[in-house]
Amino acid sequence: MKTPRESDKGDIQTALRNAAELLSRDPRLAEEQVGEILKVYPDTPQAKRILATAYRLQTMPQKGLEVLTPLFAEYSDSPDFLHEMAQCLGAVGRGDEAVKSLRRAVKLDPKHAASWQSLGHQLKVAGDEEGSRQAFERHFELSTRHPELVEAVKLLRENKLAKAEKIVRELLKKYPVDVSAIRVLADIGVRLGQLKDASNLLERCLELAPDFHAARHSYATLLVRLQKPEAAMSEAEKLLRHEPNNPNFLTLKASILVRIGDHAEALEIYEKVLKNYPSQARAQMSYGHTLKTVGRLDESIEAYRKCIRLSPEVGEAYWSLANLKTFRFSDDDIEDMRKQVTAEGGDADDQSHLAFALGKALEDRGEFDESFRFYRRGNAIRRIEHRHNPKINVFEAVRQVRVFNKEFIEQREGGGCQAPDPIFIVGLPRAGSTLLEQILASHSQVEGTSELQDIIAISRKLGEKSRQNPSGKYPECLAGMTEEQFRELGESYLETTRIQRSDTPFFIDKMPNNFRHIGLIHLILPKSKIIDARRHPMGGCFSGYKQLFANGQTFTYGLEDIGKYYRDYVRLMDHWDAVLPGRVHRVQYEEMVADTETQIRALLDYCGLGFEEQCLRFYETDRAVRTPSSEQVRRPIYKESTEQWRNYERHLDPLKEALGPEVRERYSVEM
Repeated sequence: MKTPRESDKGDIQTALRNAAELLSRDPRLAEEQVGEILKVYPDTPQAKRILATAYRLQTMPQKGLEVLTPLFAEYSDSPDFLHEMAQCLGAVGRGDEAVKSLRRAVKLDPKHAASWQSLGHQLKVAGDEEGSRQAFERHFELSTRHPELVEAVKLLRENKLAKAEKIVRELLKKYPVDVSAIRVLADIGVRLGQLKDASNLLERCLELAPDFHAARHSYATLLVRLQKPEAAMSEAEKLLRHEPNNPNFLTLKASILVRIGDHAEALEIYEKVLKNYPSQARAQMSYGHTLKTVGRLDESIEAYRKCIRLSPEVGEAYWSLANLKTFRFSDDDIEDMRKQVTAEGGDADDQSHLAFALGKALEDRGEFDESFRFYRRGNAIRRIEHRHNPKINVFEAVRQVRVFNKEFIEQREGGGCQAPDPIFIVGLPRAGSTLLEQILASHSQVEGTSELQDIIAISRKLGEKSRQNPSGKYPECLAGMTEEQFRELGESYLETTRIQRSDTPFFIDKMPNNFRHIGLIHLILPKSKIIDARRHPMGGCFSGYKQLFANGQTFTYGLEDIGKYYRDYVRLMDHWDAVLPGRVHRVQYEEMVADTETQIRALLDYCGLGFEEQCLRFYETDRAVRTPSSEQVRRPIYKESTEQWRNYERHLDPLKEALGPEVRERYSVEM
């Protein structure tokens, strides 16, 4: 075997360094270069490790293992070797062996930061959330030069945001380009709801350190929240170029694909991850959500069941079954859920999900008093960390009324983008908006999308809210805008929503909260259609109260709050009817149930669409539905749903009181 002469060693080390540097830029070229070295000196272990890495980065991890395995006996005490071995093992789905190698690496060298980071990824995908958190925190401790930053992360985890922020800002005064500190400050910003500031911080972080993958993962996740799925996908692809088989990066990409409506590719990714990591409970749940969205109900139930078998304490899996609406729990299921409910302690999210699931299970069995007790428990848990201030709703509604008077609107007629494409469905959640979307999306000229955030994003951008000005400038800022600016905003909306739709002439945006922004919609898209999905206050409000929404809708966590919200919504809709007569088409859910064909014909007529028989058979339409009503709208309308609230009427006096006399009188709600 040829070994390098002493005089050649310097040249070989230079060649190895060059090959190693190529790994992140062009792993194929790195493979070629290190291959040339191995032709001359085939027993160079460092070259073989680089070759294995090059194979892995080209999504050929099995070839990487074939290179490393013969070396294992000789280099099993090398943390660097064990780390790369684990990377390849994980990439081919041998997660348990990967964890074993990484644990040995950090035992040999407790300061081997890269192994701690990889261990965090492997434990996360294996479902060990606590072990993963500890590994990532150990990696962070080793990666930062500042112990006070470690303390700030601890405070952040304990939700002591003000103290954490003070520490990080003081540190950044001394070290303004410390990327770890910048990332922690961004994390604090996300927790405080300062998403734009957090985005700017993460952008700066990645400018300074393009290979800071944890920051890039945070940035991609934040971009999804900011309704920038294309940008988020770009960041996910960058992560996957570095680690093409990292299951956490793959599931990030899958979640973005779901957001933009590419469910087929998302399912392929989840299936790939779960083939390699069948014990990943969270991936099973995400897989179940996507299967549910595309209507593969039996498979989604099995995925949720697998999640429960792997992690019985994960309450979201039980709630996901309950949230199918058509699923019925067995006695054993209910007993298992009861065992997971704790009097104190336990993860708050898991406990709230369990409570809502038990509420639904007991409702289906007709045990309404105990069912209500669990619905109340679930909402009480959610309210602790998801505060709602009804005064803000009143304040925001008053601002809309003051700005959008008749004179203001008349002075601005004729502006905006004249495209007729969007059909907005607004109202309260659980008021029948998914049903209306399904009916309209059954028409050959209409495409259903989902609850798009774009109008809300426009209002936030116009408002420029900040800590110094928490109320923002919107809607008052509209008074100073030109017709051209309104047109540009309308065109911007059409452009940012394009990723969610195809070339169908019309598309639906069913974000219910857009009822606040009907004035803005009218100014920027005057040819659009706006439909108000309205439901009887008792039925609609109680349906919202017993629904655990994935995010937002914090007003649903209290009967008084949801009653006041409904009252304020009706008052604002009355204002839009007064200043924009005929602009909004109202569909009363109970009337749709009672006389479906008449209501559907009126709906299509308002939208300027010719009648199509398929709209009456909307439940036959095969399309992705992401809202809680997904399974209900795949079945014919049933009348029983309109009166379900009466089973709980003895508990609903706080709701009736909060609705106020005007709403109670309008809908004949008796106290």
